Amino acid sequence: MERKKFLDVATTENNEKWKQSISRENKLYERNHELRSEFSRDYNRILHSTSYRRLKHKTQVFFATDNDHICTRIEHVNHVSAVSYTIANYLGLNTQLTTAVAIGHDLGHTPFGHEGEKILGDFSKAQLGNEFWHEKNSLRFVDKIETLPNPAGKQSNLDLTYAVRDGIVCHCGEVRAEAIFPRDQVVDLNDIQKTLQISSYTWEGCVVKIADKISYLGRDIEDAFKLGILKRSQLKELYNITKDTVGIHSIREINNTVLMHNFIVDLCQNSSPDNGIVLSSKYLTFINLVNKFNYENIYNHERLNNFKNYVKLVLDTILNTLMRYYDGEKTLDKIKDFKRIYPSLHEGFSGWLKKYCIQFKGKWRDNEKIYDLKNYRDYIQAIIDYTSGMTDNFAIRVFNEMLRF
Repeated sequence: MERKKFLDVATTENNEKWKQSISRENKLYERNHELRSEFSRDYNRILHSTSYRRLKHKTQVFFATDNDHICTRIEHVNHVSAVSYTIANYLGLNTQLTTAVAIGHDLGHTPFGHEGEKILGDFSKAQLGNEFWHEKNSLRFVDKIETLPNPAGKQSNLDLTYAVRDGIVCHCGEVRAEAIFPRDQVVDLNDIQKTLQISSYTWEGCVVKIADKISYLGRDIEDAFKLGILKRSQLKELYNITKDTVGIHSIREINNTVLMHNFIVDLCQNSSPDNGIVLSSKYLTFINLVNKFNYENIYNHERLNNFKNYVKLVLDTILNTLMRYYDGEKTLDKIKDFKRIYPSLHEGFSGWLKKYCIQFKGKWRDNEKIYDLKNYRDYIQAIIDYTSGMTDNFAIRVFNEMLRF
């Protein structure tokens, strides 16, 4: 295989997109003797964010707070980081950019995985008329929510580069028949209204998009087998389908290692600046067969119905309770009435409002204020932001407090 085929189009200083790619909406502070690149700084800012830490207690596919061997959201983003690094390194792309995008791409994912995303989506649609999708929420978190202490000790926004922010909001990992190419136009990323609306601005962002898919298909199969959702006879069925339909006789067993290796090699063999980031027709059929198998046998399995019902009860209870707190600029006073009854919810949400509402100024905060308590829609947005940032564990703790008298 030919290595470094994308070297001339990588997001580096020689690329015509370089200046835009490293641009920031607000200039990041400078230090003497800075050793890191712009994308490396972004990686570290995401790595040290609280949203990244919380991913370790957020569902990937299976709700498994007591099972340490089932994939969580934080493992998934690190899988994507590893896969995208391997691909980008072989193709000659900027691995620092793919790594930063990869670990940040799911920062806005809700508690309880895609089921939590659906419930918050229904709430957002009903209350604000807005769509909620985790890619856009991830951008919102890195732009508006997450803060780090600056050299003066004040909490300030992350101020990531355009290329990393773009890769995050455009990361949806669906693989279609056509090859993936980056777009040429510079757009305001906050104007993107729906998932899959546009392609990423960089080749590196395109790599993360497909690495996302490669990273979870095989791992979901392994976890499902470990939990007894899949039987060995079903794995043999998948093996026979892929062998007979696609003719991949070199694959002797379906597991995460085999799937990732074969997809990565095929992608690197067939991708080029002229062809785009692309799988061969054989492996495109293969990945779609695996995806279809997962939906039929895993994601829609009846054993997940209890989980879905529980998640809806937990999140709807939290959302409806927070809605009852609203009293304009006196909202915090009203929240205090619930301090003894719901201590975790009171402490967390009151702190959230104090940090992000224009009505409050903190000596050690220099972050953007994004809510006005006089505006009810702003308050609803605060509920959505706060709840979407919860871990599974914290949401359950808050819910359990609501059951006690």
